[in-house]
Amino acid sequence: MGLIIYLDGEFVEEKDAKISVFDHGLLYGDGVFEGIREYSGKIFKLDGHIDRLFMSAHAIDLNIPVSKEQIKNIICQTLKKNNLMDGYIRVVVTRGIGDLGLDPKKCPKPTIFVIAGKIQLYPEKLYNNGLSIITVPTRRNLSESLNPAIKSLNYLNNILAKIEANNVGVMEGLLLNNEGFVTECTGENIFALSKNILFTPPVSAGALDGITRSCVIEIGQNMNLTVKQENITRYDLYNAEECFLSGTAAEIIPVAKIDGRIIGTGKCGKITKQIREMFKKVVIEDGYPVY
Repeated sequence: MGLIIYLDGEFVEEKDAKISVFDHGLLYGDGVFEGIREYSGKIFKLDGHIDRLFMSAHAIDLNIPVSKEQIKNIICQTLKKNNLMDGYIRVVVTRGIGDLGLDPKKCPKPTIFVIAGKIQLYPEKLYNNGLSIITVPTRRNLSESLNPAIKSLNYLNNILAKIEANNVGVMEGLLLNNEGFVTECTGENIFALSKNILFTPPVSAGALDGITRSCVIEIGQNMNLTVKQENITRYDLYNAEECFLSGTAAEIIPVAKIDGRIIGTGKCGKITKQIREMFKKVVIEDGYPVY
């Protein structure tokens, strides 16, 4: 039996979870989404994810037809119907059904669906050995064109970067902005550690204001690290003592090599390990109860 999916007010079997070919989320990538994690029956940073969903929707002038509390309840019900204690949740709101033109005004009712299942982006061994990543030719979208702060369904910028990484045999690609500063990877934020200073690109550079990113910043501060959100270059990454990525699906994963340069010891660094261990505790302690 497949998953049970929430779709526009109903819970349906996976095989019946279908949307119209005229939905503008499909036709034009017109919609927003969130990826959320559940650990031991608790949803990590649910309020932060829902707030960001509504902010993304507001930024594209999309009115979500249910309240934040109703979305939370839908998520919990979806998890329960799939008997999940540890899961990955995808919440999607599209512009809805319209015609073949672009005009959002011709889409009277948004489509909402929620999927709860499992996810594993990387093999477990990479959490000890670290990832190899490369800088990709594709540049991050300009904020003036399509602001990367919006988690929209149009992820082609990230997908093109992922293709470029795949084409040279690595699992992750690093995107620079138009000025040549580091932004993030295709699906994760990036951090570098040097001389007890934890660096990460600012949101203004084109990095997503990640939920896990914010958690790592707080953990770093609690570890008495100096945390700086400022523009960094590939030179800064190449010469870092440690480097790692953060994201809802990936959690905390070390980077061992960037553009062929070995980072630090070429393995998961000491501070990265400590941050990973503290993160594992936080996700259990700071969760929204499902059951």
